[in-house]
Amino acid sequence: VQLQACGGGLVQAGGSLRLSCAASRRTFSNNAVGWFRRAPGKERQFVAAINWRGSNTHYADSVKGQFTISRDNAKNTVSLQMNSLKPDDTAVYFCAAGLRAVSGPGPDEYGYWGHGTLVTVSS
Repeated sequence: VQLQACGGGLVQAGGSLRLSCAASRRTFSNNAVGWFRRAPGKERQFVAAINWRGSNTHYADSVKGQFTISRDNAKNTVSLQMNSLKPDDTAVYFCAAGLRAVSGPGPDEYGYWGHGTLVTVSS
């Protein structure tokens, strides 16, 4: 599976962005998909995950109620809606396909990683 994340950009604090992750070469409809981020000078951090059917989601405490992950298996895409953005949300965001139908916050549960998309939130 080859993944490509897009939708990043520069936004003012309080604004919204919607990131998308598209799969190519083969479908990832049987895989969980997660979003991670790496802020400047910080470790990679789990953001959100969704199971293969889209019926179960999991969020980092720092983004609960602020971000929403969803998927459209017919289009082979996963989205991350980010609202009420804060400067602390500035990071490169990566999507990753899980090794199984359900995956959690651990990076080792994901076997396929896309190139990231940069989100910059100005104050």
